[in-house]
Amino acid sequence: MKILIINGPNLNLLGIREPATYGSQSFDDYLKVLKKDYPHLQIDYFQSNVEGELIDKIHEVGFSDYGIVLNAGAYTHTSLALADAISAVEIPVVEVHISNVFKREKARHHSFLSPVCAGIISGFGMASYRLGVEALLDK
Repeated sequence: MKILIINGPNLNLLGIREPATYGSQSFDDYLKVLKKDYPHLQIDYFQSNVEGELIDKIHEVGFSDYGIVLNAGAYTHTSLALADAISAVEIPVVEVHISNVFKREKARHHSFLSPVCAGIISGFGMASYRLGVEALLDK
């Protein structure tokens, strides 16, 4: 099985951005651990701060043998275009968040993506990605 992890805006700063909220580990360091723990999987990674690039990547793999673990960052709460991209493809997408979005600002309590994703995982730090991978394996 192939899994693509997609991170959206500002998540390239994991490890240095707001460590009290997002932790002090970089995503690249976490990805190494994840790949080591799942040697039987092909885990690919893509990050962009640009909404259209995220949509293009979903379209690119959306009709293949991939599953997607998606942390769309703030686009979760604003992007009908990302929701439409997820709806348009055939593969499962699991929405993940490092922080518990429901403990944060009210604007973060709504997700345009949740209704079109296979499920949502929120609030478990970097382990949210591992739980996303596990959810895809159970599909």
